[in-house]
Amino acid sequence: MHLSLKNSTGRNQEAQTFHELDTKQKLQYIWDYHKLPIVITCIVLYIAGYALYTHYTQKNPVLSATLVNFAPSEQLSDRLGQGFIDAEGLDSRKNEVRLYTGLYLTNDENDPNHEYTYASRMKILGALDSEALDIVLMNKEAFDAFSQNGYLCNLKNLLLQADPALYEELAPFLQTNTVILEDNALDLYFDDTVTYSAKTEEYPMGIDLTQFPCIRDAGLNGTIYLGVITNSPHLSEAVSYIDYLWN
Repeated sequence: MHLSLKNSTGRNQEAQTFHELDTKQKLQYIWDYHKLPIVITCIVLYIAGYALYTHYTQKNPVLSATLVNFAPSEQLSDRLGQGFIDAEGLDSRKNEVRLYTGLYLTNDENDPNHEYTYASRMKILGALDSEALDIVLMNKEAFDAFSQNGYLCNLKNLLLQADPALYEELAPFLQTNTVILEDNALDLYFDDTVTYSAKTEEYPMGIDLTQFPCIRDAGLNGTIYLGVITNSPHLSEAVSYIDYLWN
């Protein structure tokens, strides 16, 4: 009983002392004696708030496209992204086409942008490994690189299965390229007397977009190719996207 009275008295004195402090002193007192729980509470609130914000603001990626060796204007970027969302009648507050831009690939060591190649390659490989890529828009050099590594699917088979009528319309624009199934490049690296040989396969891997309205009207120099990534999780949407660009 004596301890209880003493503790109660101590608390009363502490409360009395607290009430006699001015506002700044009260805040300093609270911080000095309750620093740890305050910090923990702030961290918990931040995590909970961020999770709620992400949940309600993050958009569903209807399609993901990477632009390699190809820098579109702001107007063209809008047509490649938001234009498809509008054409599909989707809610732009909840859905989006993700465009990965600023990527550059080249084997020319004298190219002024060659230094960006390694970083671009790592980003592309990461997206491919995580199956976060569906469409690639690119120039001829990038088209060859994607084709040789087997990243692009057979567009003839894809279009015939998904939309035979669309295939008939686009058949003249399909571009065949070569995939290297296996080669002796490693042997050649260690022994320059070895003759290079490779097992390859050819099939339609790209579409020449030169006559597609959105590309034709953009006034671009050179040919832009479209390819569909082999492990794309959105193959049906990719076909719809091709149809959108064409029509």
